[in-house]
Amino acid sequence: MTAPLTPPHQPEPHNPWQAPPSGSHAVPAGKDPADAPALRRELLQGTVITVLLTAAGLALGLLWLGLAPRVPLISDDTAVFLKNSEGEEAIGADGTFVLLALAFGLVSAAAVFFFRRRGGIPLVVGLALGGLLGSLLAWGIGTWFGPTSDVVAHAKEVGKGVTFDAPLKLHAVGAAMLAWPVAAMLVHLGLTAAFGPRDPEPEWGVPYGAGYGGGVGAGDAEAAFGPAHGSAPAEPGGGAGGAGAEPGPGAEGGAEGPGRR
Repeated sequence: MTAPLTPPHQPEPHNPWQAPPSGSHAVPAGKDPADAPALRRELLQGTVITVLLTAAGLALGLLWLGLAPRVPLISDDTAVFLKNSEGEEAIGADGTFVLLALAFGLVSAAAVFFFRRRGGIPLVVGLALGGLLGSLLAWGIGTWFGPTSDVVAHAKEVGKGVTFDAPLKLHAVGAAMLAWPVAAMLVHLGLTAAFGPRDPEPEWGVPYGAGYGGGVGAGDAEAAFGPAHGSAPAEPGGGAGGAGAEPGPGAEGGAEGPGRR
């Protein structure tokens, strides 16, 4: 007697630990190579939005420069004083900047939403970054083109007892710089939640053993899951017209009819 010949070891076709064939490469989970052009397009759009909003800071700075109230000062050749010590012009300058920044944030968020309804992280980042850079540019324009910051030289220039304007300043710098980007993100989030496109509803899976064309019948359910609990199995050939049915009177008479004659 000879021992049976054993074939050489063959790897299983679906072995998860099997080494991949040569020349193949793994694709990272959750990444589709077809999404790369769309991502590059969104990055380009986010960059364009950042540049445009930064340039819009020029308009914000000019509006702040023209609409912000001025703080009046006066000099007596020895010192410079506030002409109206109880005035609220300094707070009014901050409030004017914040209100203008909120309006710019609302308009920019609405424009970005109608330009690109589907949104995207690069667009939101560009919206926030552009609003912040635009606010910084507006602040610089207002302080640069406004009244001079050299108050002593300005007082000597205008003379004693002459009223002149204090330099344009922001006291609540943090709130003023964040007003535009925060308002833009909140408005864009609200517009996207209210009017943005919706993802399609997921379809429920078809039960095991049922076809895709219609619902699940009794035969399909029994074939897939077995007979119902407590029900007797059907005999072969049984039923209303099968051999298991009891013969009626007519059948009995028909069977004995020829013999009785």
